[in-house]
Amino acid sequence: MNQFFTLSFGFVVLAAIVDIAANMALTRSNGFKHKFWGGLSIALVLCAFTLLAQAVKEIDLAVAYASWGAIGILGTAVGGSVLFQQRLSPLGWAGIFVVIAAVIVMKTA
Repeated sequence: MNQFFTLSFGFVVLAAIVDIAANMALTRSNGFKHKFWGGLSIALVLCAFTLLAQAVKEIDLAVAYASWGAIGILGTAVGGSVLFQQRLSPLGWAGIFVVIAAVIVMKTA
């Protein structure tokens, strides 16, 4: 269980949070019609990849990227629901939790 709480995994979590913020800004940009939000989303994606690059110094790329993706998918789905009233079907939520379960198995294997 300690392998989840390393500094490198903290970089993965932080990168995912920044990526979620980028996705929210991208949605807010409405297809880059609002330049500020579009520019902010690009800047946040660059920050997210910079943080992910720090993580892959010590974590295998496959594990780091899969963890980043799973956290990002869940956070983006929750953010879309809370901020933009976007709804996923129960099957969509089930799919997200399958991805998260797969990442946990991959991380602990």
